Amino acid sequence: MNTPKDHYRKIGKINTRYWIDGDQGSPIILIHGIGEYLESWLPSFNALAAQHRVCAVELPGHGRTDKPLNVSYTVGSLSHFIKDFMAALSIDKAHIVGHSLGGAIGTRVALVHSAAVERLVLVSSAGLGKEVTMMLRISSVPILGELLTRPSLSGSASLYKTLVHNSAIITDDLIELEYQMSKLPGAQEAFLKTLRANGNIFGQKESMYDVNVRGIATITNPVLVVWGQQDRVIPAAHAEIAAKGFPDVRVHIFDNCGHLPMREFTSEFNGLLLDFLSD
Repeated sequence: MNTPKDHYRKIGKINTRYWIDGDQGSPIILIHGIGEYLESWLPSFNALAAQHRVCAVELPGHGRTDKPLNVSYTVGSLSHFIKDFMAALSIDKAHIVGHSLGGAIGTRVALVHSAAVERLVLVSSAGLGKEVTMMLRISSVPILGELLTRPSLSGSASLYKTLVHNSAIITDDLIELEYQMSKLPGAQEAFLKTLRANGNIFGQKESMYDVNVRGIATITNPVLVVWGQQDRVIPAAHAEIAAKGFPDVRVHIFDNCGHLPMREFTSEFNGLLLDFLSD
């Protein structure tokens, strides 16, 4: 897989890393999940860019984007960041594709900035209910979180085993990249600040998901929901909440798949997205 060229743009005071490519079709904004980075979209970016103008953005506190600790990392604040990012790149309207935390952010963008969204794709999305893996819940607790998320190669390997159903796809390169990103200056602190802004020991905070769940009935855009049946991070049962809530929704559940459909079923996932976005 060819890695796209890094670009940087100041969004407010945050120096933001992003990828952009493709010169046809309607724009796509890719939003990764908590603790992730641009490379999370590497299995899909080039395939999507062959048919669309695609932009993957690295959220504040993540990857090589700035990690200020004096800003809000709530879903609401991050949704405004996405709208500001689009404005900075002169993108008036785009398809929004969000994974995990990125799905919660994408849903909030569709609710608050509806004119900026064409179609919405939610992949293993947060923001649809309380339930989330115990590891994240425990990590939201002060001191415990600092101990559990301390960067290490073994910790990065354990994380990937939680994220996927088929551990055979986990490579040394993936583990090394996760480790290198996790030990960047400020990365652990920003991860925990993001986690604690949106979750606690009981799961996803009501302030995070309640606005989304109550509002999705008003989102008339076509929506695609994608999940892995064996997702151990956010249960696939949340796809049913989306199926009942959005007026115009399609749901696809991959069997034998965990939290990363784009890595475990890359070709099928990319085809699903391209079909939906070009329909």
